[in-house]
Amino acid sequence: MPKLVRITTKPIALKVLLRGQMRFMKDNGFDVTMISDKGTEVESLIVQEDCPHIAVKLTRKITPLSDLISLIRLTRILKKIKPDIVHTHTPKAGLIGLWAAKFAGVSIRLHTIAGLPWMEYKGLSRMILKFVEKLTSIAAHQIYPNSFVQKDFLHQNKIARKKMKVLGNGSSNGIDTVFFSVAPELELKAIEIKKNNRVPDDGHIWIFAGRVVKDKGVMEMLDAFCQLHHIYPEDQLWIIGNEEPDLDPLPDQYRNLLTKHNRIKSMGFQEDVRPFLTAADTLLFPSYREGFPNVPLQAACLNCTLLLSDINGCNEIVKNGEHGILFPAKNTTALYEAMKVIRSNPETAEKFKTSAKEKVIKFYDRKFIWNLLLDEYKKWIAINH
Repeated sequence: MPKLVRITTKPIALKVLLRGQMRFMKDNGFDVTMISDKGTEVESLIVQEDCPHIAVKLTRKITPLSDLISLIRLTRILKKIKPDIVHTHTPKAGLIGLWAAKFAGVSIRLHTIAGLPWMEYKGLSRMILKFVEKLTSIAAHQIYPNSFVQKDFLHQNKIARKKMKVLGNGSSNGIDTVFFSVAPELELKAIEIKKNNRVPDDGHIWIFAGRVVKDKGVMEMLDAFCQLHHIYPEDQLWIIGNEEPDLDPLPDQYRNLLTKHNRIKSMGFQEDVRPFLTAADTLLFPSYREGFPNVPLQAACLNCTLLLSDINGCNEIVKNGEHGILFPAKNTTALYEAMKVIRSNPETAEKFKTSAKEKVIKFYDRKFIWNLLLDEYKKWIAINH
């Protein structure tokens, strides 16, 4: 059995962003090992994927000494495992994982780029993070940007020009269109959630799912909702996800809104977002940067209208005015105006829902993505043997 090692910085990326992918590869003849930092998700991740997990300290911050120690430890682990393929995902895992694989003599080194944090930085920080991306690409045999727009951006910045390949129509993992489909049990849970949150019959539920941080556009979203609240006081904004006070903290005025505004419901991280998306009317996704986001795919399959920022990935899922509305990132006024359009034109919103769902089911089913990746693995193994 060929040996495959998948590495991410945090275990939640394996559990959520790459859900099912490791088990699929195992079922198709690979001996799969997962590696990431420690986390509360590890135990359930092992059960979910039916693959072993090894914990190696990996931080999302720039920590040279800690990273060097992790590099040495990971190199030793890979020399012991002797994998045929190391495939990394997320920036720090890519840098440490690919160079550890190179030092360990791994013959196939692959990396998926799902997001570029340095896009939002300036000055020295941007230069350092961009250099890290270039350094990562040097150790890789193949780079998989998870959107075509992202591929173009990387090409313009002279990163891995001859190593890039987008799988299918984009996305790192696709979506389980059966799992994310409206079913009676989900509708019952949705009704219960709406009842518990006292949503009136004429109330519109806006929903956000993701990290509750500045670069996800949370500040603009809160400001836009507060403006809309004056016109539609019965509406609610549901926020699914956790804050990251150490990495990207929200200013106090916005943190206060999360807890004190009577129509903003902070629901924290949810193991299963489906009942919440089923209950909601419209997804708000005002992110500053993405690779190819999963949440809009999930929301579309569960009949949410899509309001997405006009950035990489999002503008490949939605054609403005056909599958939903795109608005400029970091623009509160544009988001507010888009929300008013949806709120005052229910027939248009329904048309967006139907067309977006049809597109997602046709182009982004996860089995399609998995089989493309499986073909890539087989191709590389054939080349190296």
